Amino acid sequence: MRSLAPNGLARAAVRFKPASFAGTFVALMMSALIVAACGILLETGARASVPAERYAKAPVVVAADQSVRLVADSIDGPEETVYPLPDTARVDVGLAAKAARAPGAEAAVPDFTFPVRQGNGALAGHGWGSQAFTGTALSAGAAPRTGEVVLDAAAARTAKADVGDTIALETAVGRTDFRVSGLAKAGMGDTAAGAAAGAAADGKATAWFADAEAPALAGHPGKADAIAVLAADGADTHALAAAVEKSLAGSGAQVHTGDGRGEAEERGLAYAKETLLGLGSQFGGIATLVAVFTAAGTVALSVGQRTREFALLRAVGATPRQIRRAVAAEALLVAPLAGLVGCLPGIALARWWFGQLKDRGAIPEAVDLHVSWIPLLAAVGTGLLAALGSGLLAGRRPAKIKPGQALTEASVERLRPGVIRTVLGLGALVGGTVFAGVASSSAGDNAANASLGVIMLFMLAVALLGPLVARLCAALFGLLLRGGGASAVLAAANSRTNARRLASAITPIVLAMAFASTLVFMHTSESQIASEQLRDGITADHVVTDPAGLPTGSADRASRTPGVDAAVSLLDTQVLVPVDAGGETTLQGAATQGISGSGAQLAKVQDLDVRSGSLDRVGAGRIAIDKSLATSAKVKVGDQLPLHLPDGTEARPEVVAVYGRGLGLAAVTMDRASLAGHVTSSFDSTLLVRGGDAKQLAALGEVTDASGYAVEQNVDRELGAWANYTMAAVLGGFAVIAAVNTLVMAVLDRRRELATLRLVGSTRRQVLHMLHWESLLVSVAGVALGTTIAMITLTPMVRGLTGESPHIPPLLYATFAATAVSLGLLAVTLPARAALRDREA
Repeated sequence: MRSLAPNGLARAAVRFKPASFAGTFVALMMSALIVAACGILLETGARASVPAERYAKAPVVVAADQSVRLVADSIDGPEETVYPLPDTARVDVGLAAKAARAPGAEAAVPDFTFPVRQGNGALAGHGWGSQAFTGTALSAGAAPRTGEVVLDAAAARTAKADVGDTIALETAVGRTDFRVSGLAKAGMGDTAAGAAAGAAADGKATAWFADAEAPALAGHPGKADAIAVLAADGADTHALAAAVEKSLAGSGAQVHTGDGRGEAEERGLAYAKETLLGLGSQFGGIATLVAVFTAAGTVALSVGQRTREFALLRAVGATPRQIRRAVAAEALLVAPLAGLVGCLPGIALARWWFGQLKDRGAIPEAVDLHVSWIPLLAAVGTGLLAALGSGLLAGRRPAKIKPGQALTEASVERLRPGVIRTVLGLGALVGGTVFAGVASSSAGDNAANASLGVIMLFMLAVALLGPLVARLCAALFGLLLRGGGASAVLAAANSRTNARRLASAITPIVLAMAFASTLVFMHTSESQIASEQLRDGITADHVVTDPAGLPTGSADRASRTPGVDAAVSLLDTQVLVPVDAGGETTLQGAATQGISGSGAQLAKVQDLDVRSGSLDRVGAGRIAIDKSLATSAKVKVGDQLPLHLPDGTEARPEVVAVYGRGLGLAAVTMDRASLAGHVTSSFDSTLLVRGGDAKQLAALGEVTDASGYAVEQNVDRELGAWANYTMAAVLGGFAVIAAVNTLVMAVLDRRRELATLRLVGSTRRQVLHMLHWESLLVSVAGVALGTTIAMITLTPMVRGLTGESPHIPPLLYATFAATAVSLGLLAVTLPARAALRDREA
């Protein structure tokens, strides 16, 4: 019985019947690809860092915490969640004196970076004290005093100014004349900061002001972006950092060294980490489940196709233990190699995805992709465990039943599914139905969170109840196929008889349609609704914009223009609002507009679709919010809404109005003065004008009408939607490949059946037509089930977030369905032709 040794059985099966394992290899390879790519992004997010540039010569940097931290009780104790701030949090300038007194410190310099307008261009503004650690050096003149400025060559050339000249510059305090006290060559730190601030297209035009007035010019009196601590000769960096931390104890400021200085300098790093961790954990978790789930189904199909072989082995004396070990050994032979092969394209996918995020500004240029053995080992191990688990489960019954009964069951498919599988499947179906009810009765993030449970539970139900679902689909479509001729009737009968094989092919198509439709149509719905709200909400005759920000006092200048009835400028930013998410409090970023005029003036240029309250009361300490945000935050008119302003400052304004067009316009509307001191740039981004002539407004910026402005906003929104399409392509593409792989495996396993049909008189054309009908049945059933699950998921999600029904572009949906059907027909036709050709040869 040496030939029945487990490893010998496995090696022989793989060696002499490689086609039986080709599909398993492909499925496990694709599974490793997905897990490796998501794991690499997750690890990169956890390890992401940027080297210090501006603060490279400052060994210690003091900065405020650039996040809001919420602490909630959990089973394991208090759990802290970190939310990055929309803008820069700042520290008190007075802390510099305390830090300078720390042992080992030579000096402590407050640092400021802020935008400055000069004519139609923009500069990066700094305090002159930063030259101590940035390498900036005077090339002519002297350091600036109050009312003076030092320019670099690019700024001086643009302004056509030299030492001793007077130029007009616009800052947060308005338009002011400054005397040019000197010219300087910017150091590397100042150049990097200028680019980061978006002060000029090339990041080189820079202006330095006296440290005494820089905080006021930046719009943050008494505040600094950070404090750079310079070390005395021979001082140890770690000892200096500890001494500074001790001297600033209780201030709330954070002390950074090493790459931590880069994190204090690069505000985008926190968002980059959040993006990468979200992709790697949330999307990665779903993608991994789908990948493992599909791979496990393919392995189970492969083992199930060899039930006849296992029955013969049992008949000649193989023990159940030997059968189980043979199945396990097959997994050990195929899974590791498939996983290693899949890791290579997984690394390539992660690099492409990471590059796309970097190109779109979601990740700072200085952040590098981190590829280590950890996610690759996880990818290989996940595939191996999936192969072992699914193989052993599929081979459990053939291994344990009696030899004679094994031969009987191998000749015909079992009609009754397993009890455990049926019970679990029904439980998932009931759970999905319950979640669908919860989602439909919820709003905001609660509806979205519940909807995610809907799609996962319904997908699990389809997989567990696959044979029953397949038999039901075959019976329903069989009624439609009765008029399709002998081939159609035979296809329907075959499908009813081999429901397990049919279920293995339907499940991946359901996966592809459900996930791809949910991701893509979620975006199309939000985009359509936002476009409608923006188009209906802008009632101004003219919209003035400028990439560098509008000149100070633009609204007042426009209102004095002949024929202008109303002019309101908008300062766009975000605030963080605590909302309820499934019983837990989380912080949600809400788009916010700060208005220069009164609510009554705003009503002349914007129609926010007020549902309750009045915009007339919007002012200091009083705001208006969108209805979806009001529902999520559980507030109404008259309530106070706790929130965090862009720099993290806490506020509790009163809600004086609730409106319905927050998705297309802004979720929060408040007075500009309440926002200006909490953002890096206090220059307004948009000016809405009612009446007047466009030519007279051209001096303020680029003038367009409401429809033109809406088109520009929609383009920006479309550029940010690539992530949804990419995730849909990754999940949908994987599921489609799995479906094609399963169909090919099923056709190749039926070569004996196809040959028998030819022997009893069926023509080659009739056999192919039968397979085409079966493929059509599988594709249509998968598309129908996937669409149903997607709609059950989408409807409450979209209604909860927007209050509207999902928008599904007919042409896009038809493309999805046609792709599934076409690939199904192709996956059946090619191997069937090859199988028939081999038999006839």
